[in-house]
Amino acid sequence: MGLTPRERVLNLFAGGEVDRVACYSGMGNVTVAGLKELGYKFPQVHGDAKKMADLAASSYKMYGYECAVVPFDLCVEAEVLGCEMNAYDHVDQLLYPTIKEKAIHNEQEMTSFVVPDSLASAGRVPVVTEAIRLLKKEIGDKVVIGTYLVAPFTLAGQIMDLNDLFKLSFKKPDLVNQMLDRLVDVSIKLAEIYRQAGADYVCIREMGATTDVLSPRSFKMIIQPHLRKIRTALDYPNILHICGSTNAVIPQIRECGYDAISVEAKNDLVKTRADIGWEPLVFGNIDAYYLLCIASVEEVEKAVIEALEKGVDAIWPGCDIWPDAKPENMRAFVEATKKYGAEKWVRKQRQP
Repeated sequence: MGLTPRERVLNLFAGGEVDRVACYSGMGNVTVAGLKELGYKFPQVHGDAKKMADLAASSYKMYGYECAVVPFDLCVEAEVLGCEMNAYDHVDQLLYPTIKEKAIHNEQEMTSFVVPDSLASAGRVPVVTEAIRLLKKEIGDKVVIGTYLVAPFTLAGQIMDLNDLFKLSFKKPDLVNQMLDRLVDVSIKLAEIYRQAGADYVCIREMGATTDVLSPRSFKMIIQPHLRKIRTALDYPNILHICGSTNAVIPQIRECGYDAISVEAKNDLVKTRADIGWEPLVFGNIDAYYLLCIASVEEVEKAVIEALEKGVDAIWPGCDIWPDAKPENMRAFVEATKKYGAEKWVRKQRQP
């Protein structure tokens, strides 16, 4: 009898026995098919722990996806810090919530914004923690329960004007770093709150730090120190995700010390392995939109095989699963991993 999906993932992080590569994620796993199955509207789930948990579990129940992850949007931390969220309650099509009112409007507020004394009871944090508890109770013996945090630089771009943040990163890096230091503390506290609620792993999402915009030098000065500080405080399985073509900073990403690195489709996996070797855990790099929403089942299988051959340690979408993902592609995504994941697993055999 093989390992359960939960055992497979946790053993991977612990350096234990693993029978094959897992197919899971540390990012959003909402699908329109799941919403229809449950009869839920997307805006409803963000503030309702039961509906959030039901929807997170649906991808495992419907497709065999080997995890359940909450929340589904990137606004939880920003709301806690005073931003106003737009959930698009009166819009028919599925839209992810966005920030419609920033909390910071000038340079002075960058270091004086208010952080609630009790993050555990602030904003929608209680909704997320209760959803984690519900998932743990319902399917936590079968699959891992994951969560994610918006990392400091990306969070800064949520609570203030993003263009101002980029400009100040070059003109006043000390000011930006002071702000990020405060946001690091928020990330660390939330990671612990979610852990206590039952999260098995956490994905730190620094999407705004893409080298499509920031230079490797800026990454080292402004991004890396804060990511390292968060990692030092984490005492449970953790993954660092950065969007875009991350090859230019992949050695610096490795230096951050996370248990695993998540890369998206723009990352050249062959070059990544050449630059950082075969020891670090690398998850990716399935195109979450094209392959799951548009491609044929055969293309999905081919992409999974290619990712395995290039050395990923988990088949993992490069971003949130696009909600319009076709059910047959989601199933092919998981089934191809099961079919080919075992023969590609033994890492020593993969090494040149």
